[in-house]
Amino acid sequence: MRKCISQGGGGGLGETPGGAVEVVADEEGGGGLGSGRHRFGHLVSPFGSQSIFRIGFLSQILPNNQNSSLGGCDYSNGRWVWDENYLLQSYTENCPFLDPGFRCSQNGRKDGDYRKWRWQPKGCDLPRFNASELLERSRNGRIVFAGDSIGRNQWESLICMLAQAVSNHSRIYEVNGKPITKHKGFLSMRFHDYNLTVEYYRAPFLVFIGRPPQNSSDQVRTTIRVDELHFYSKQWMGANVLVFNAGHWWNEDKTVKMGIYFQEGGKVNMTMDVMEAFQKSLQTWKSWALQILDSERSHIFFRSYSPVHYRNGTWDEGGLCDTNMEPETNHTKLEAEPLNNFFISNVIKQMGYGNRKIQFLNITYLTEFRKDGHPSKYREPGTPALAPQDCSHWCLPGVPDTWNEFLYAHLLSKGFRTK
Repeated sequence: MRKCISQGGGGGLGETPGGAVEVVADEEGGGGLGSGRHRFGHLVSPFGSQSIFRIGFLSQILPNNQNSSLGGCDYSNGRWVWDENYLLQSYTENCPFLDPGFRCSQNGRKDGDYRKWRWQPKGCDLPRFNASELLERSRNGRIVFAGDSIGRNQWESLICMLAQAVSNHSRIYEVNGKPITKHKGFLSMRFHDYNLTVEYYRAPFLVFIGRPPQNSSDQVRTTIRVDELHFYSKQWMGANVLVFNAGHWWNEDKTVKMGIYFQEGGKVNMTMDVMEAFQKSLQTWKSWALQILDSERSHIFFRSYSPVHYRNGTWDEGGLCDTNMEPETNHTKLEAEPLNNFFISNVIKQMGYGNRKIQFLNITYLTEFRKDGHPSKYREPGTPALAPQDCSHWCLPGVPDTWNEFLYAHLLSKGFRTK
């Protein structure tokens, strides 16, 4: 059988090394982007000449960027097709490196069709993911993910995809013996036989979060220093592949409404808009990447925003997604391109000169369809019955596997291999 989709929580504060403060939450902010999401117009078929959502918007801000690097193929433009064999090629929830919260079937979800949809780009095919090939190309190297817990979602996906090529899973282990679960720090999985580490660093804003300066307003609980990169950045140096993401925390609910304000040049700016602060943080990240990362060694990716699918309310006000059993088919129900994607892609364009290997990993459009792929009410054991549904993270196996297929395709196109 073949089907296709028409083309066309809360938070708190925790101490971290160096006197920094880290924001801790059960959910990555299902509330979305707040002021950062903007509607550019009525959504039409993505292959129509008037499409604003996909072709009209992103082609304007990324002229020839993806086409030139992929031999004329834009993998992010396509459709979801039903493929029962796709599931057979995948790892399973028995992969020992999955967070319990992403094991949706084991947590009670009865339908498994969400694992049988394959992304089909328009006019070309994604290279089939070859775990042995990527492990060999990455030998003696480091792959780093840095960002919020949606980045951890993608990180776990890649580990399980790679683990399919390793017969003895005891040869894959966390270097410090830490369990894979929700946490405030970093994890590093070593593939011993390849001397490869695949690392995740939790840095939701990518920049430093710390105590406010003395004599700050009583409203200010902590500050986001938009001109200072997160202290974990020292550990990102020297990586062969880096995948960054940011977005789910860049909204008023996760910042100023929690007493978290923006600091620049040692001073707190009580009036700085969230999206202005986001842009400043991206410039800080850009300056660091250009000055610190080795352009010959490092392949840099910045992943676009991963959509949430709360309906009938926000994540903390009864929003739901557990009734969604198939991808969206009605384009008019898709959200518009998040404004922060525009800012990220512009920064990537500013960096894409010379021989720098840097890429905007655009997964927003294809992910927007997948309202069926979230854990929803099927959360990890021990979650209170009245806890909010999770419509921001993704079941695994699931949608983030496709993001990693994109990552693999881009690395192949750039001839990636560690030296």
